[in-house]
Amino acid sequence: MNVQRERPSLTGIERQELEAWVEGEGEKRYRAGQILEWVYGKRAEGVGEMSNLGKGFRERLDESFALHTARVVERQGSEDATRKYLLRLHDGRHVECVLIPPSVGWGGEVSDRRTLCVSSQVGCAYDCKFCASGLAGFTRNLDAGEIVEQLLVVERESGERVSNIVFMGMGEPLANLRNVTKAIRILNAPWGVEIGARHMTVSTSGLAPQIEKMASEPISFRLAISLHGATDDVRERIMPVNRKYPIERLFEAIKVWRSKRKQKITLEYILIEGVNDGIDQAKVLGRRAKSVGAKVNLIPYNQVDGLEWRRPEESVQEQFLAVVKAGGAPATLRREKGGDIDAACGQLRLRREN
Repeated sequence: MNVQRERPSLTGIERQELEAWVEGEGEKRYRAGQILEWVYGKRAEGVGEMSNLGKGFRERLDESFALHTARVVERQGSEDATRKYLLRLHDGRHVECVLIPPSVGWGGEVSDRRTLCVSSQVGCAYDCKFCASGLAGFTRNLDAGEIVEQLLVVERESGERVSNIVFMGMGEPLANLRNVTKAIRILNAPWGVEIGARHMTVSTSGLAPQIEKMASEPISFRLAISLHGATDDVRERIMPVNRKYPIERLFEAIKVWRSKRKQKITLEYILIEGVNDGIDQAKVLGRRAKSVGAKVNLIPYNQVDGLEWRRPEESVQEQFLAVVKAGGAPATLRREKGGDIDAACGQLRLRREN
């Protein structure tokens, strides 16, 4: 489901589209580059600031396109410097995004990158059993402009530049494939935000046909799979999507991806006490990851209000990690960041009436 804006967003339009509109208005094509420089280079708050455009042209531009319609309505700061933003969209709906500071690597490693976790949908239809985002159900897809604008809003609010993007917020990115791939092109473009493709990661619950389709996209972004179970019986308890795309079908799609791209895939695996933290699962997970040259990212379960599951003891986590590594797969154990503000993996949700 998509909601059509009254005016499309300037943050959701690509250069060639803008050039076509500019020429249709009887203006020179280079005006499109000037507009994009105001949007992404100078970070204009509105069309009225675009002083090198004629007044009449600015008025037509403002009548045809929207700019900066998302608003921050709530901010939360974690003790570890993670920050969560609740944004109100143009139609009154809300999404959350999370800014993760330097030296807190998304995969557990120490780095100097500043990562923004963005949402791709309002709510989620996939009902992953560890995740808060789907508790209120699915409302609609975000358009490309709403996805890109999350970065612009957070950079403006924080005064800091984002170096990495992860599509791990609210929603299933591959269920909104057209808008997500367009947003990636804008975020990557030299006329846009200019974030390197390998600094963007798309996470999916395992929509196999869309993974295969995305493997042919020209931009070399990274892929993460929310696996959370190494066998079908375990994974189906956690990931209902596994009934439609069982593990064997999912790994067929991963192999298609790997045949077309050089980047390693990350298998995300949330450890849940008594559900998927057994040594038998660790052994199978290690073998599966090795078979496709994937890295495993183990994530101790983050508590979600309304869900009864718990994280395993640290000794169990460490043993699970050791067994996966012994199976021949590189693996890391991510320690919780932002849990005190419900900004950790699986905790993003709507907390306001839409």
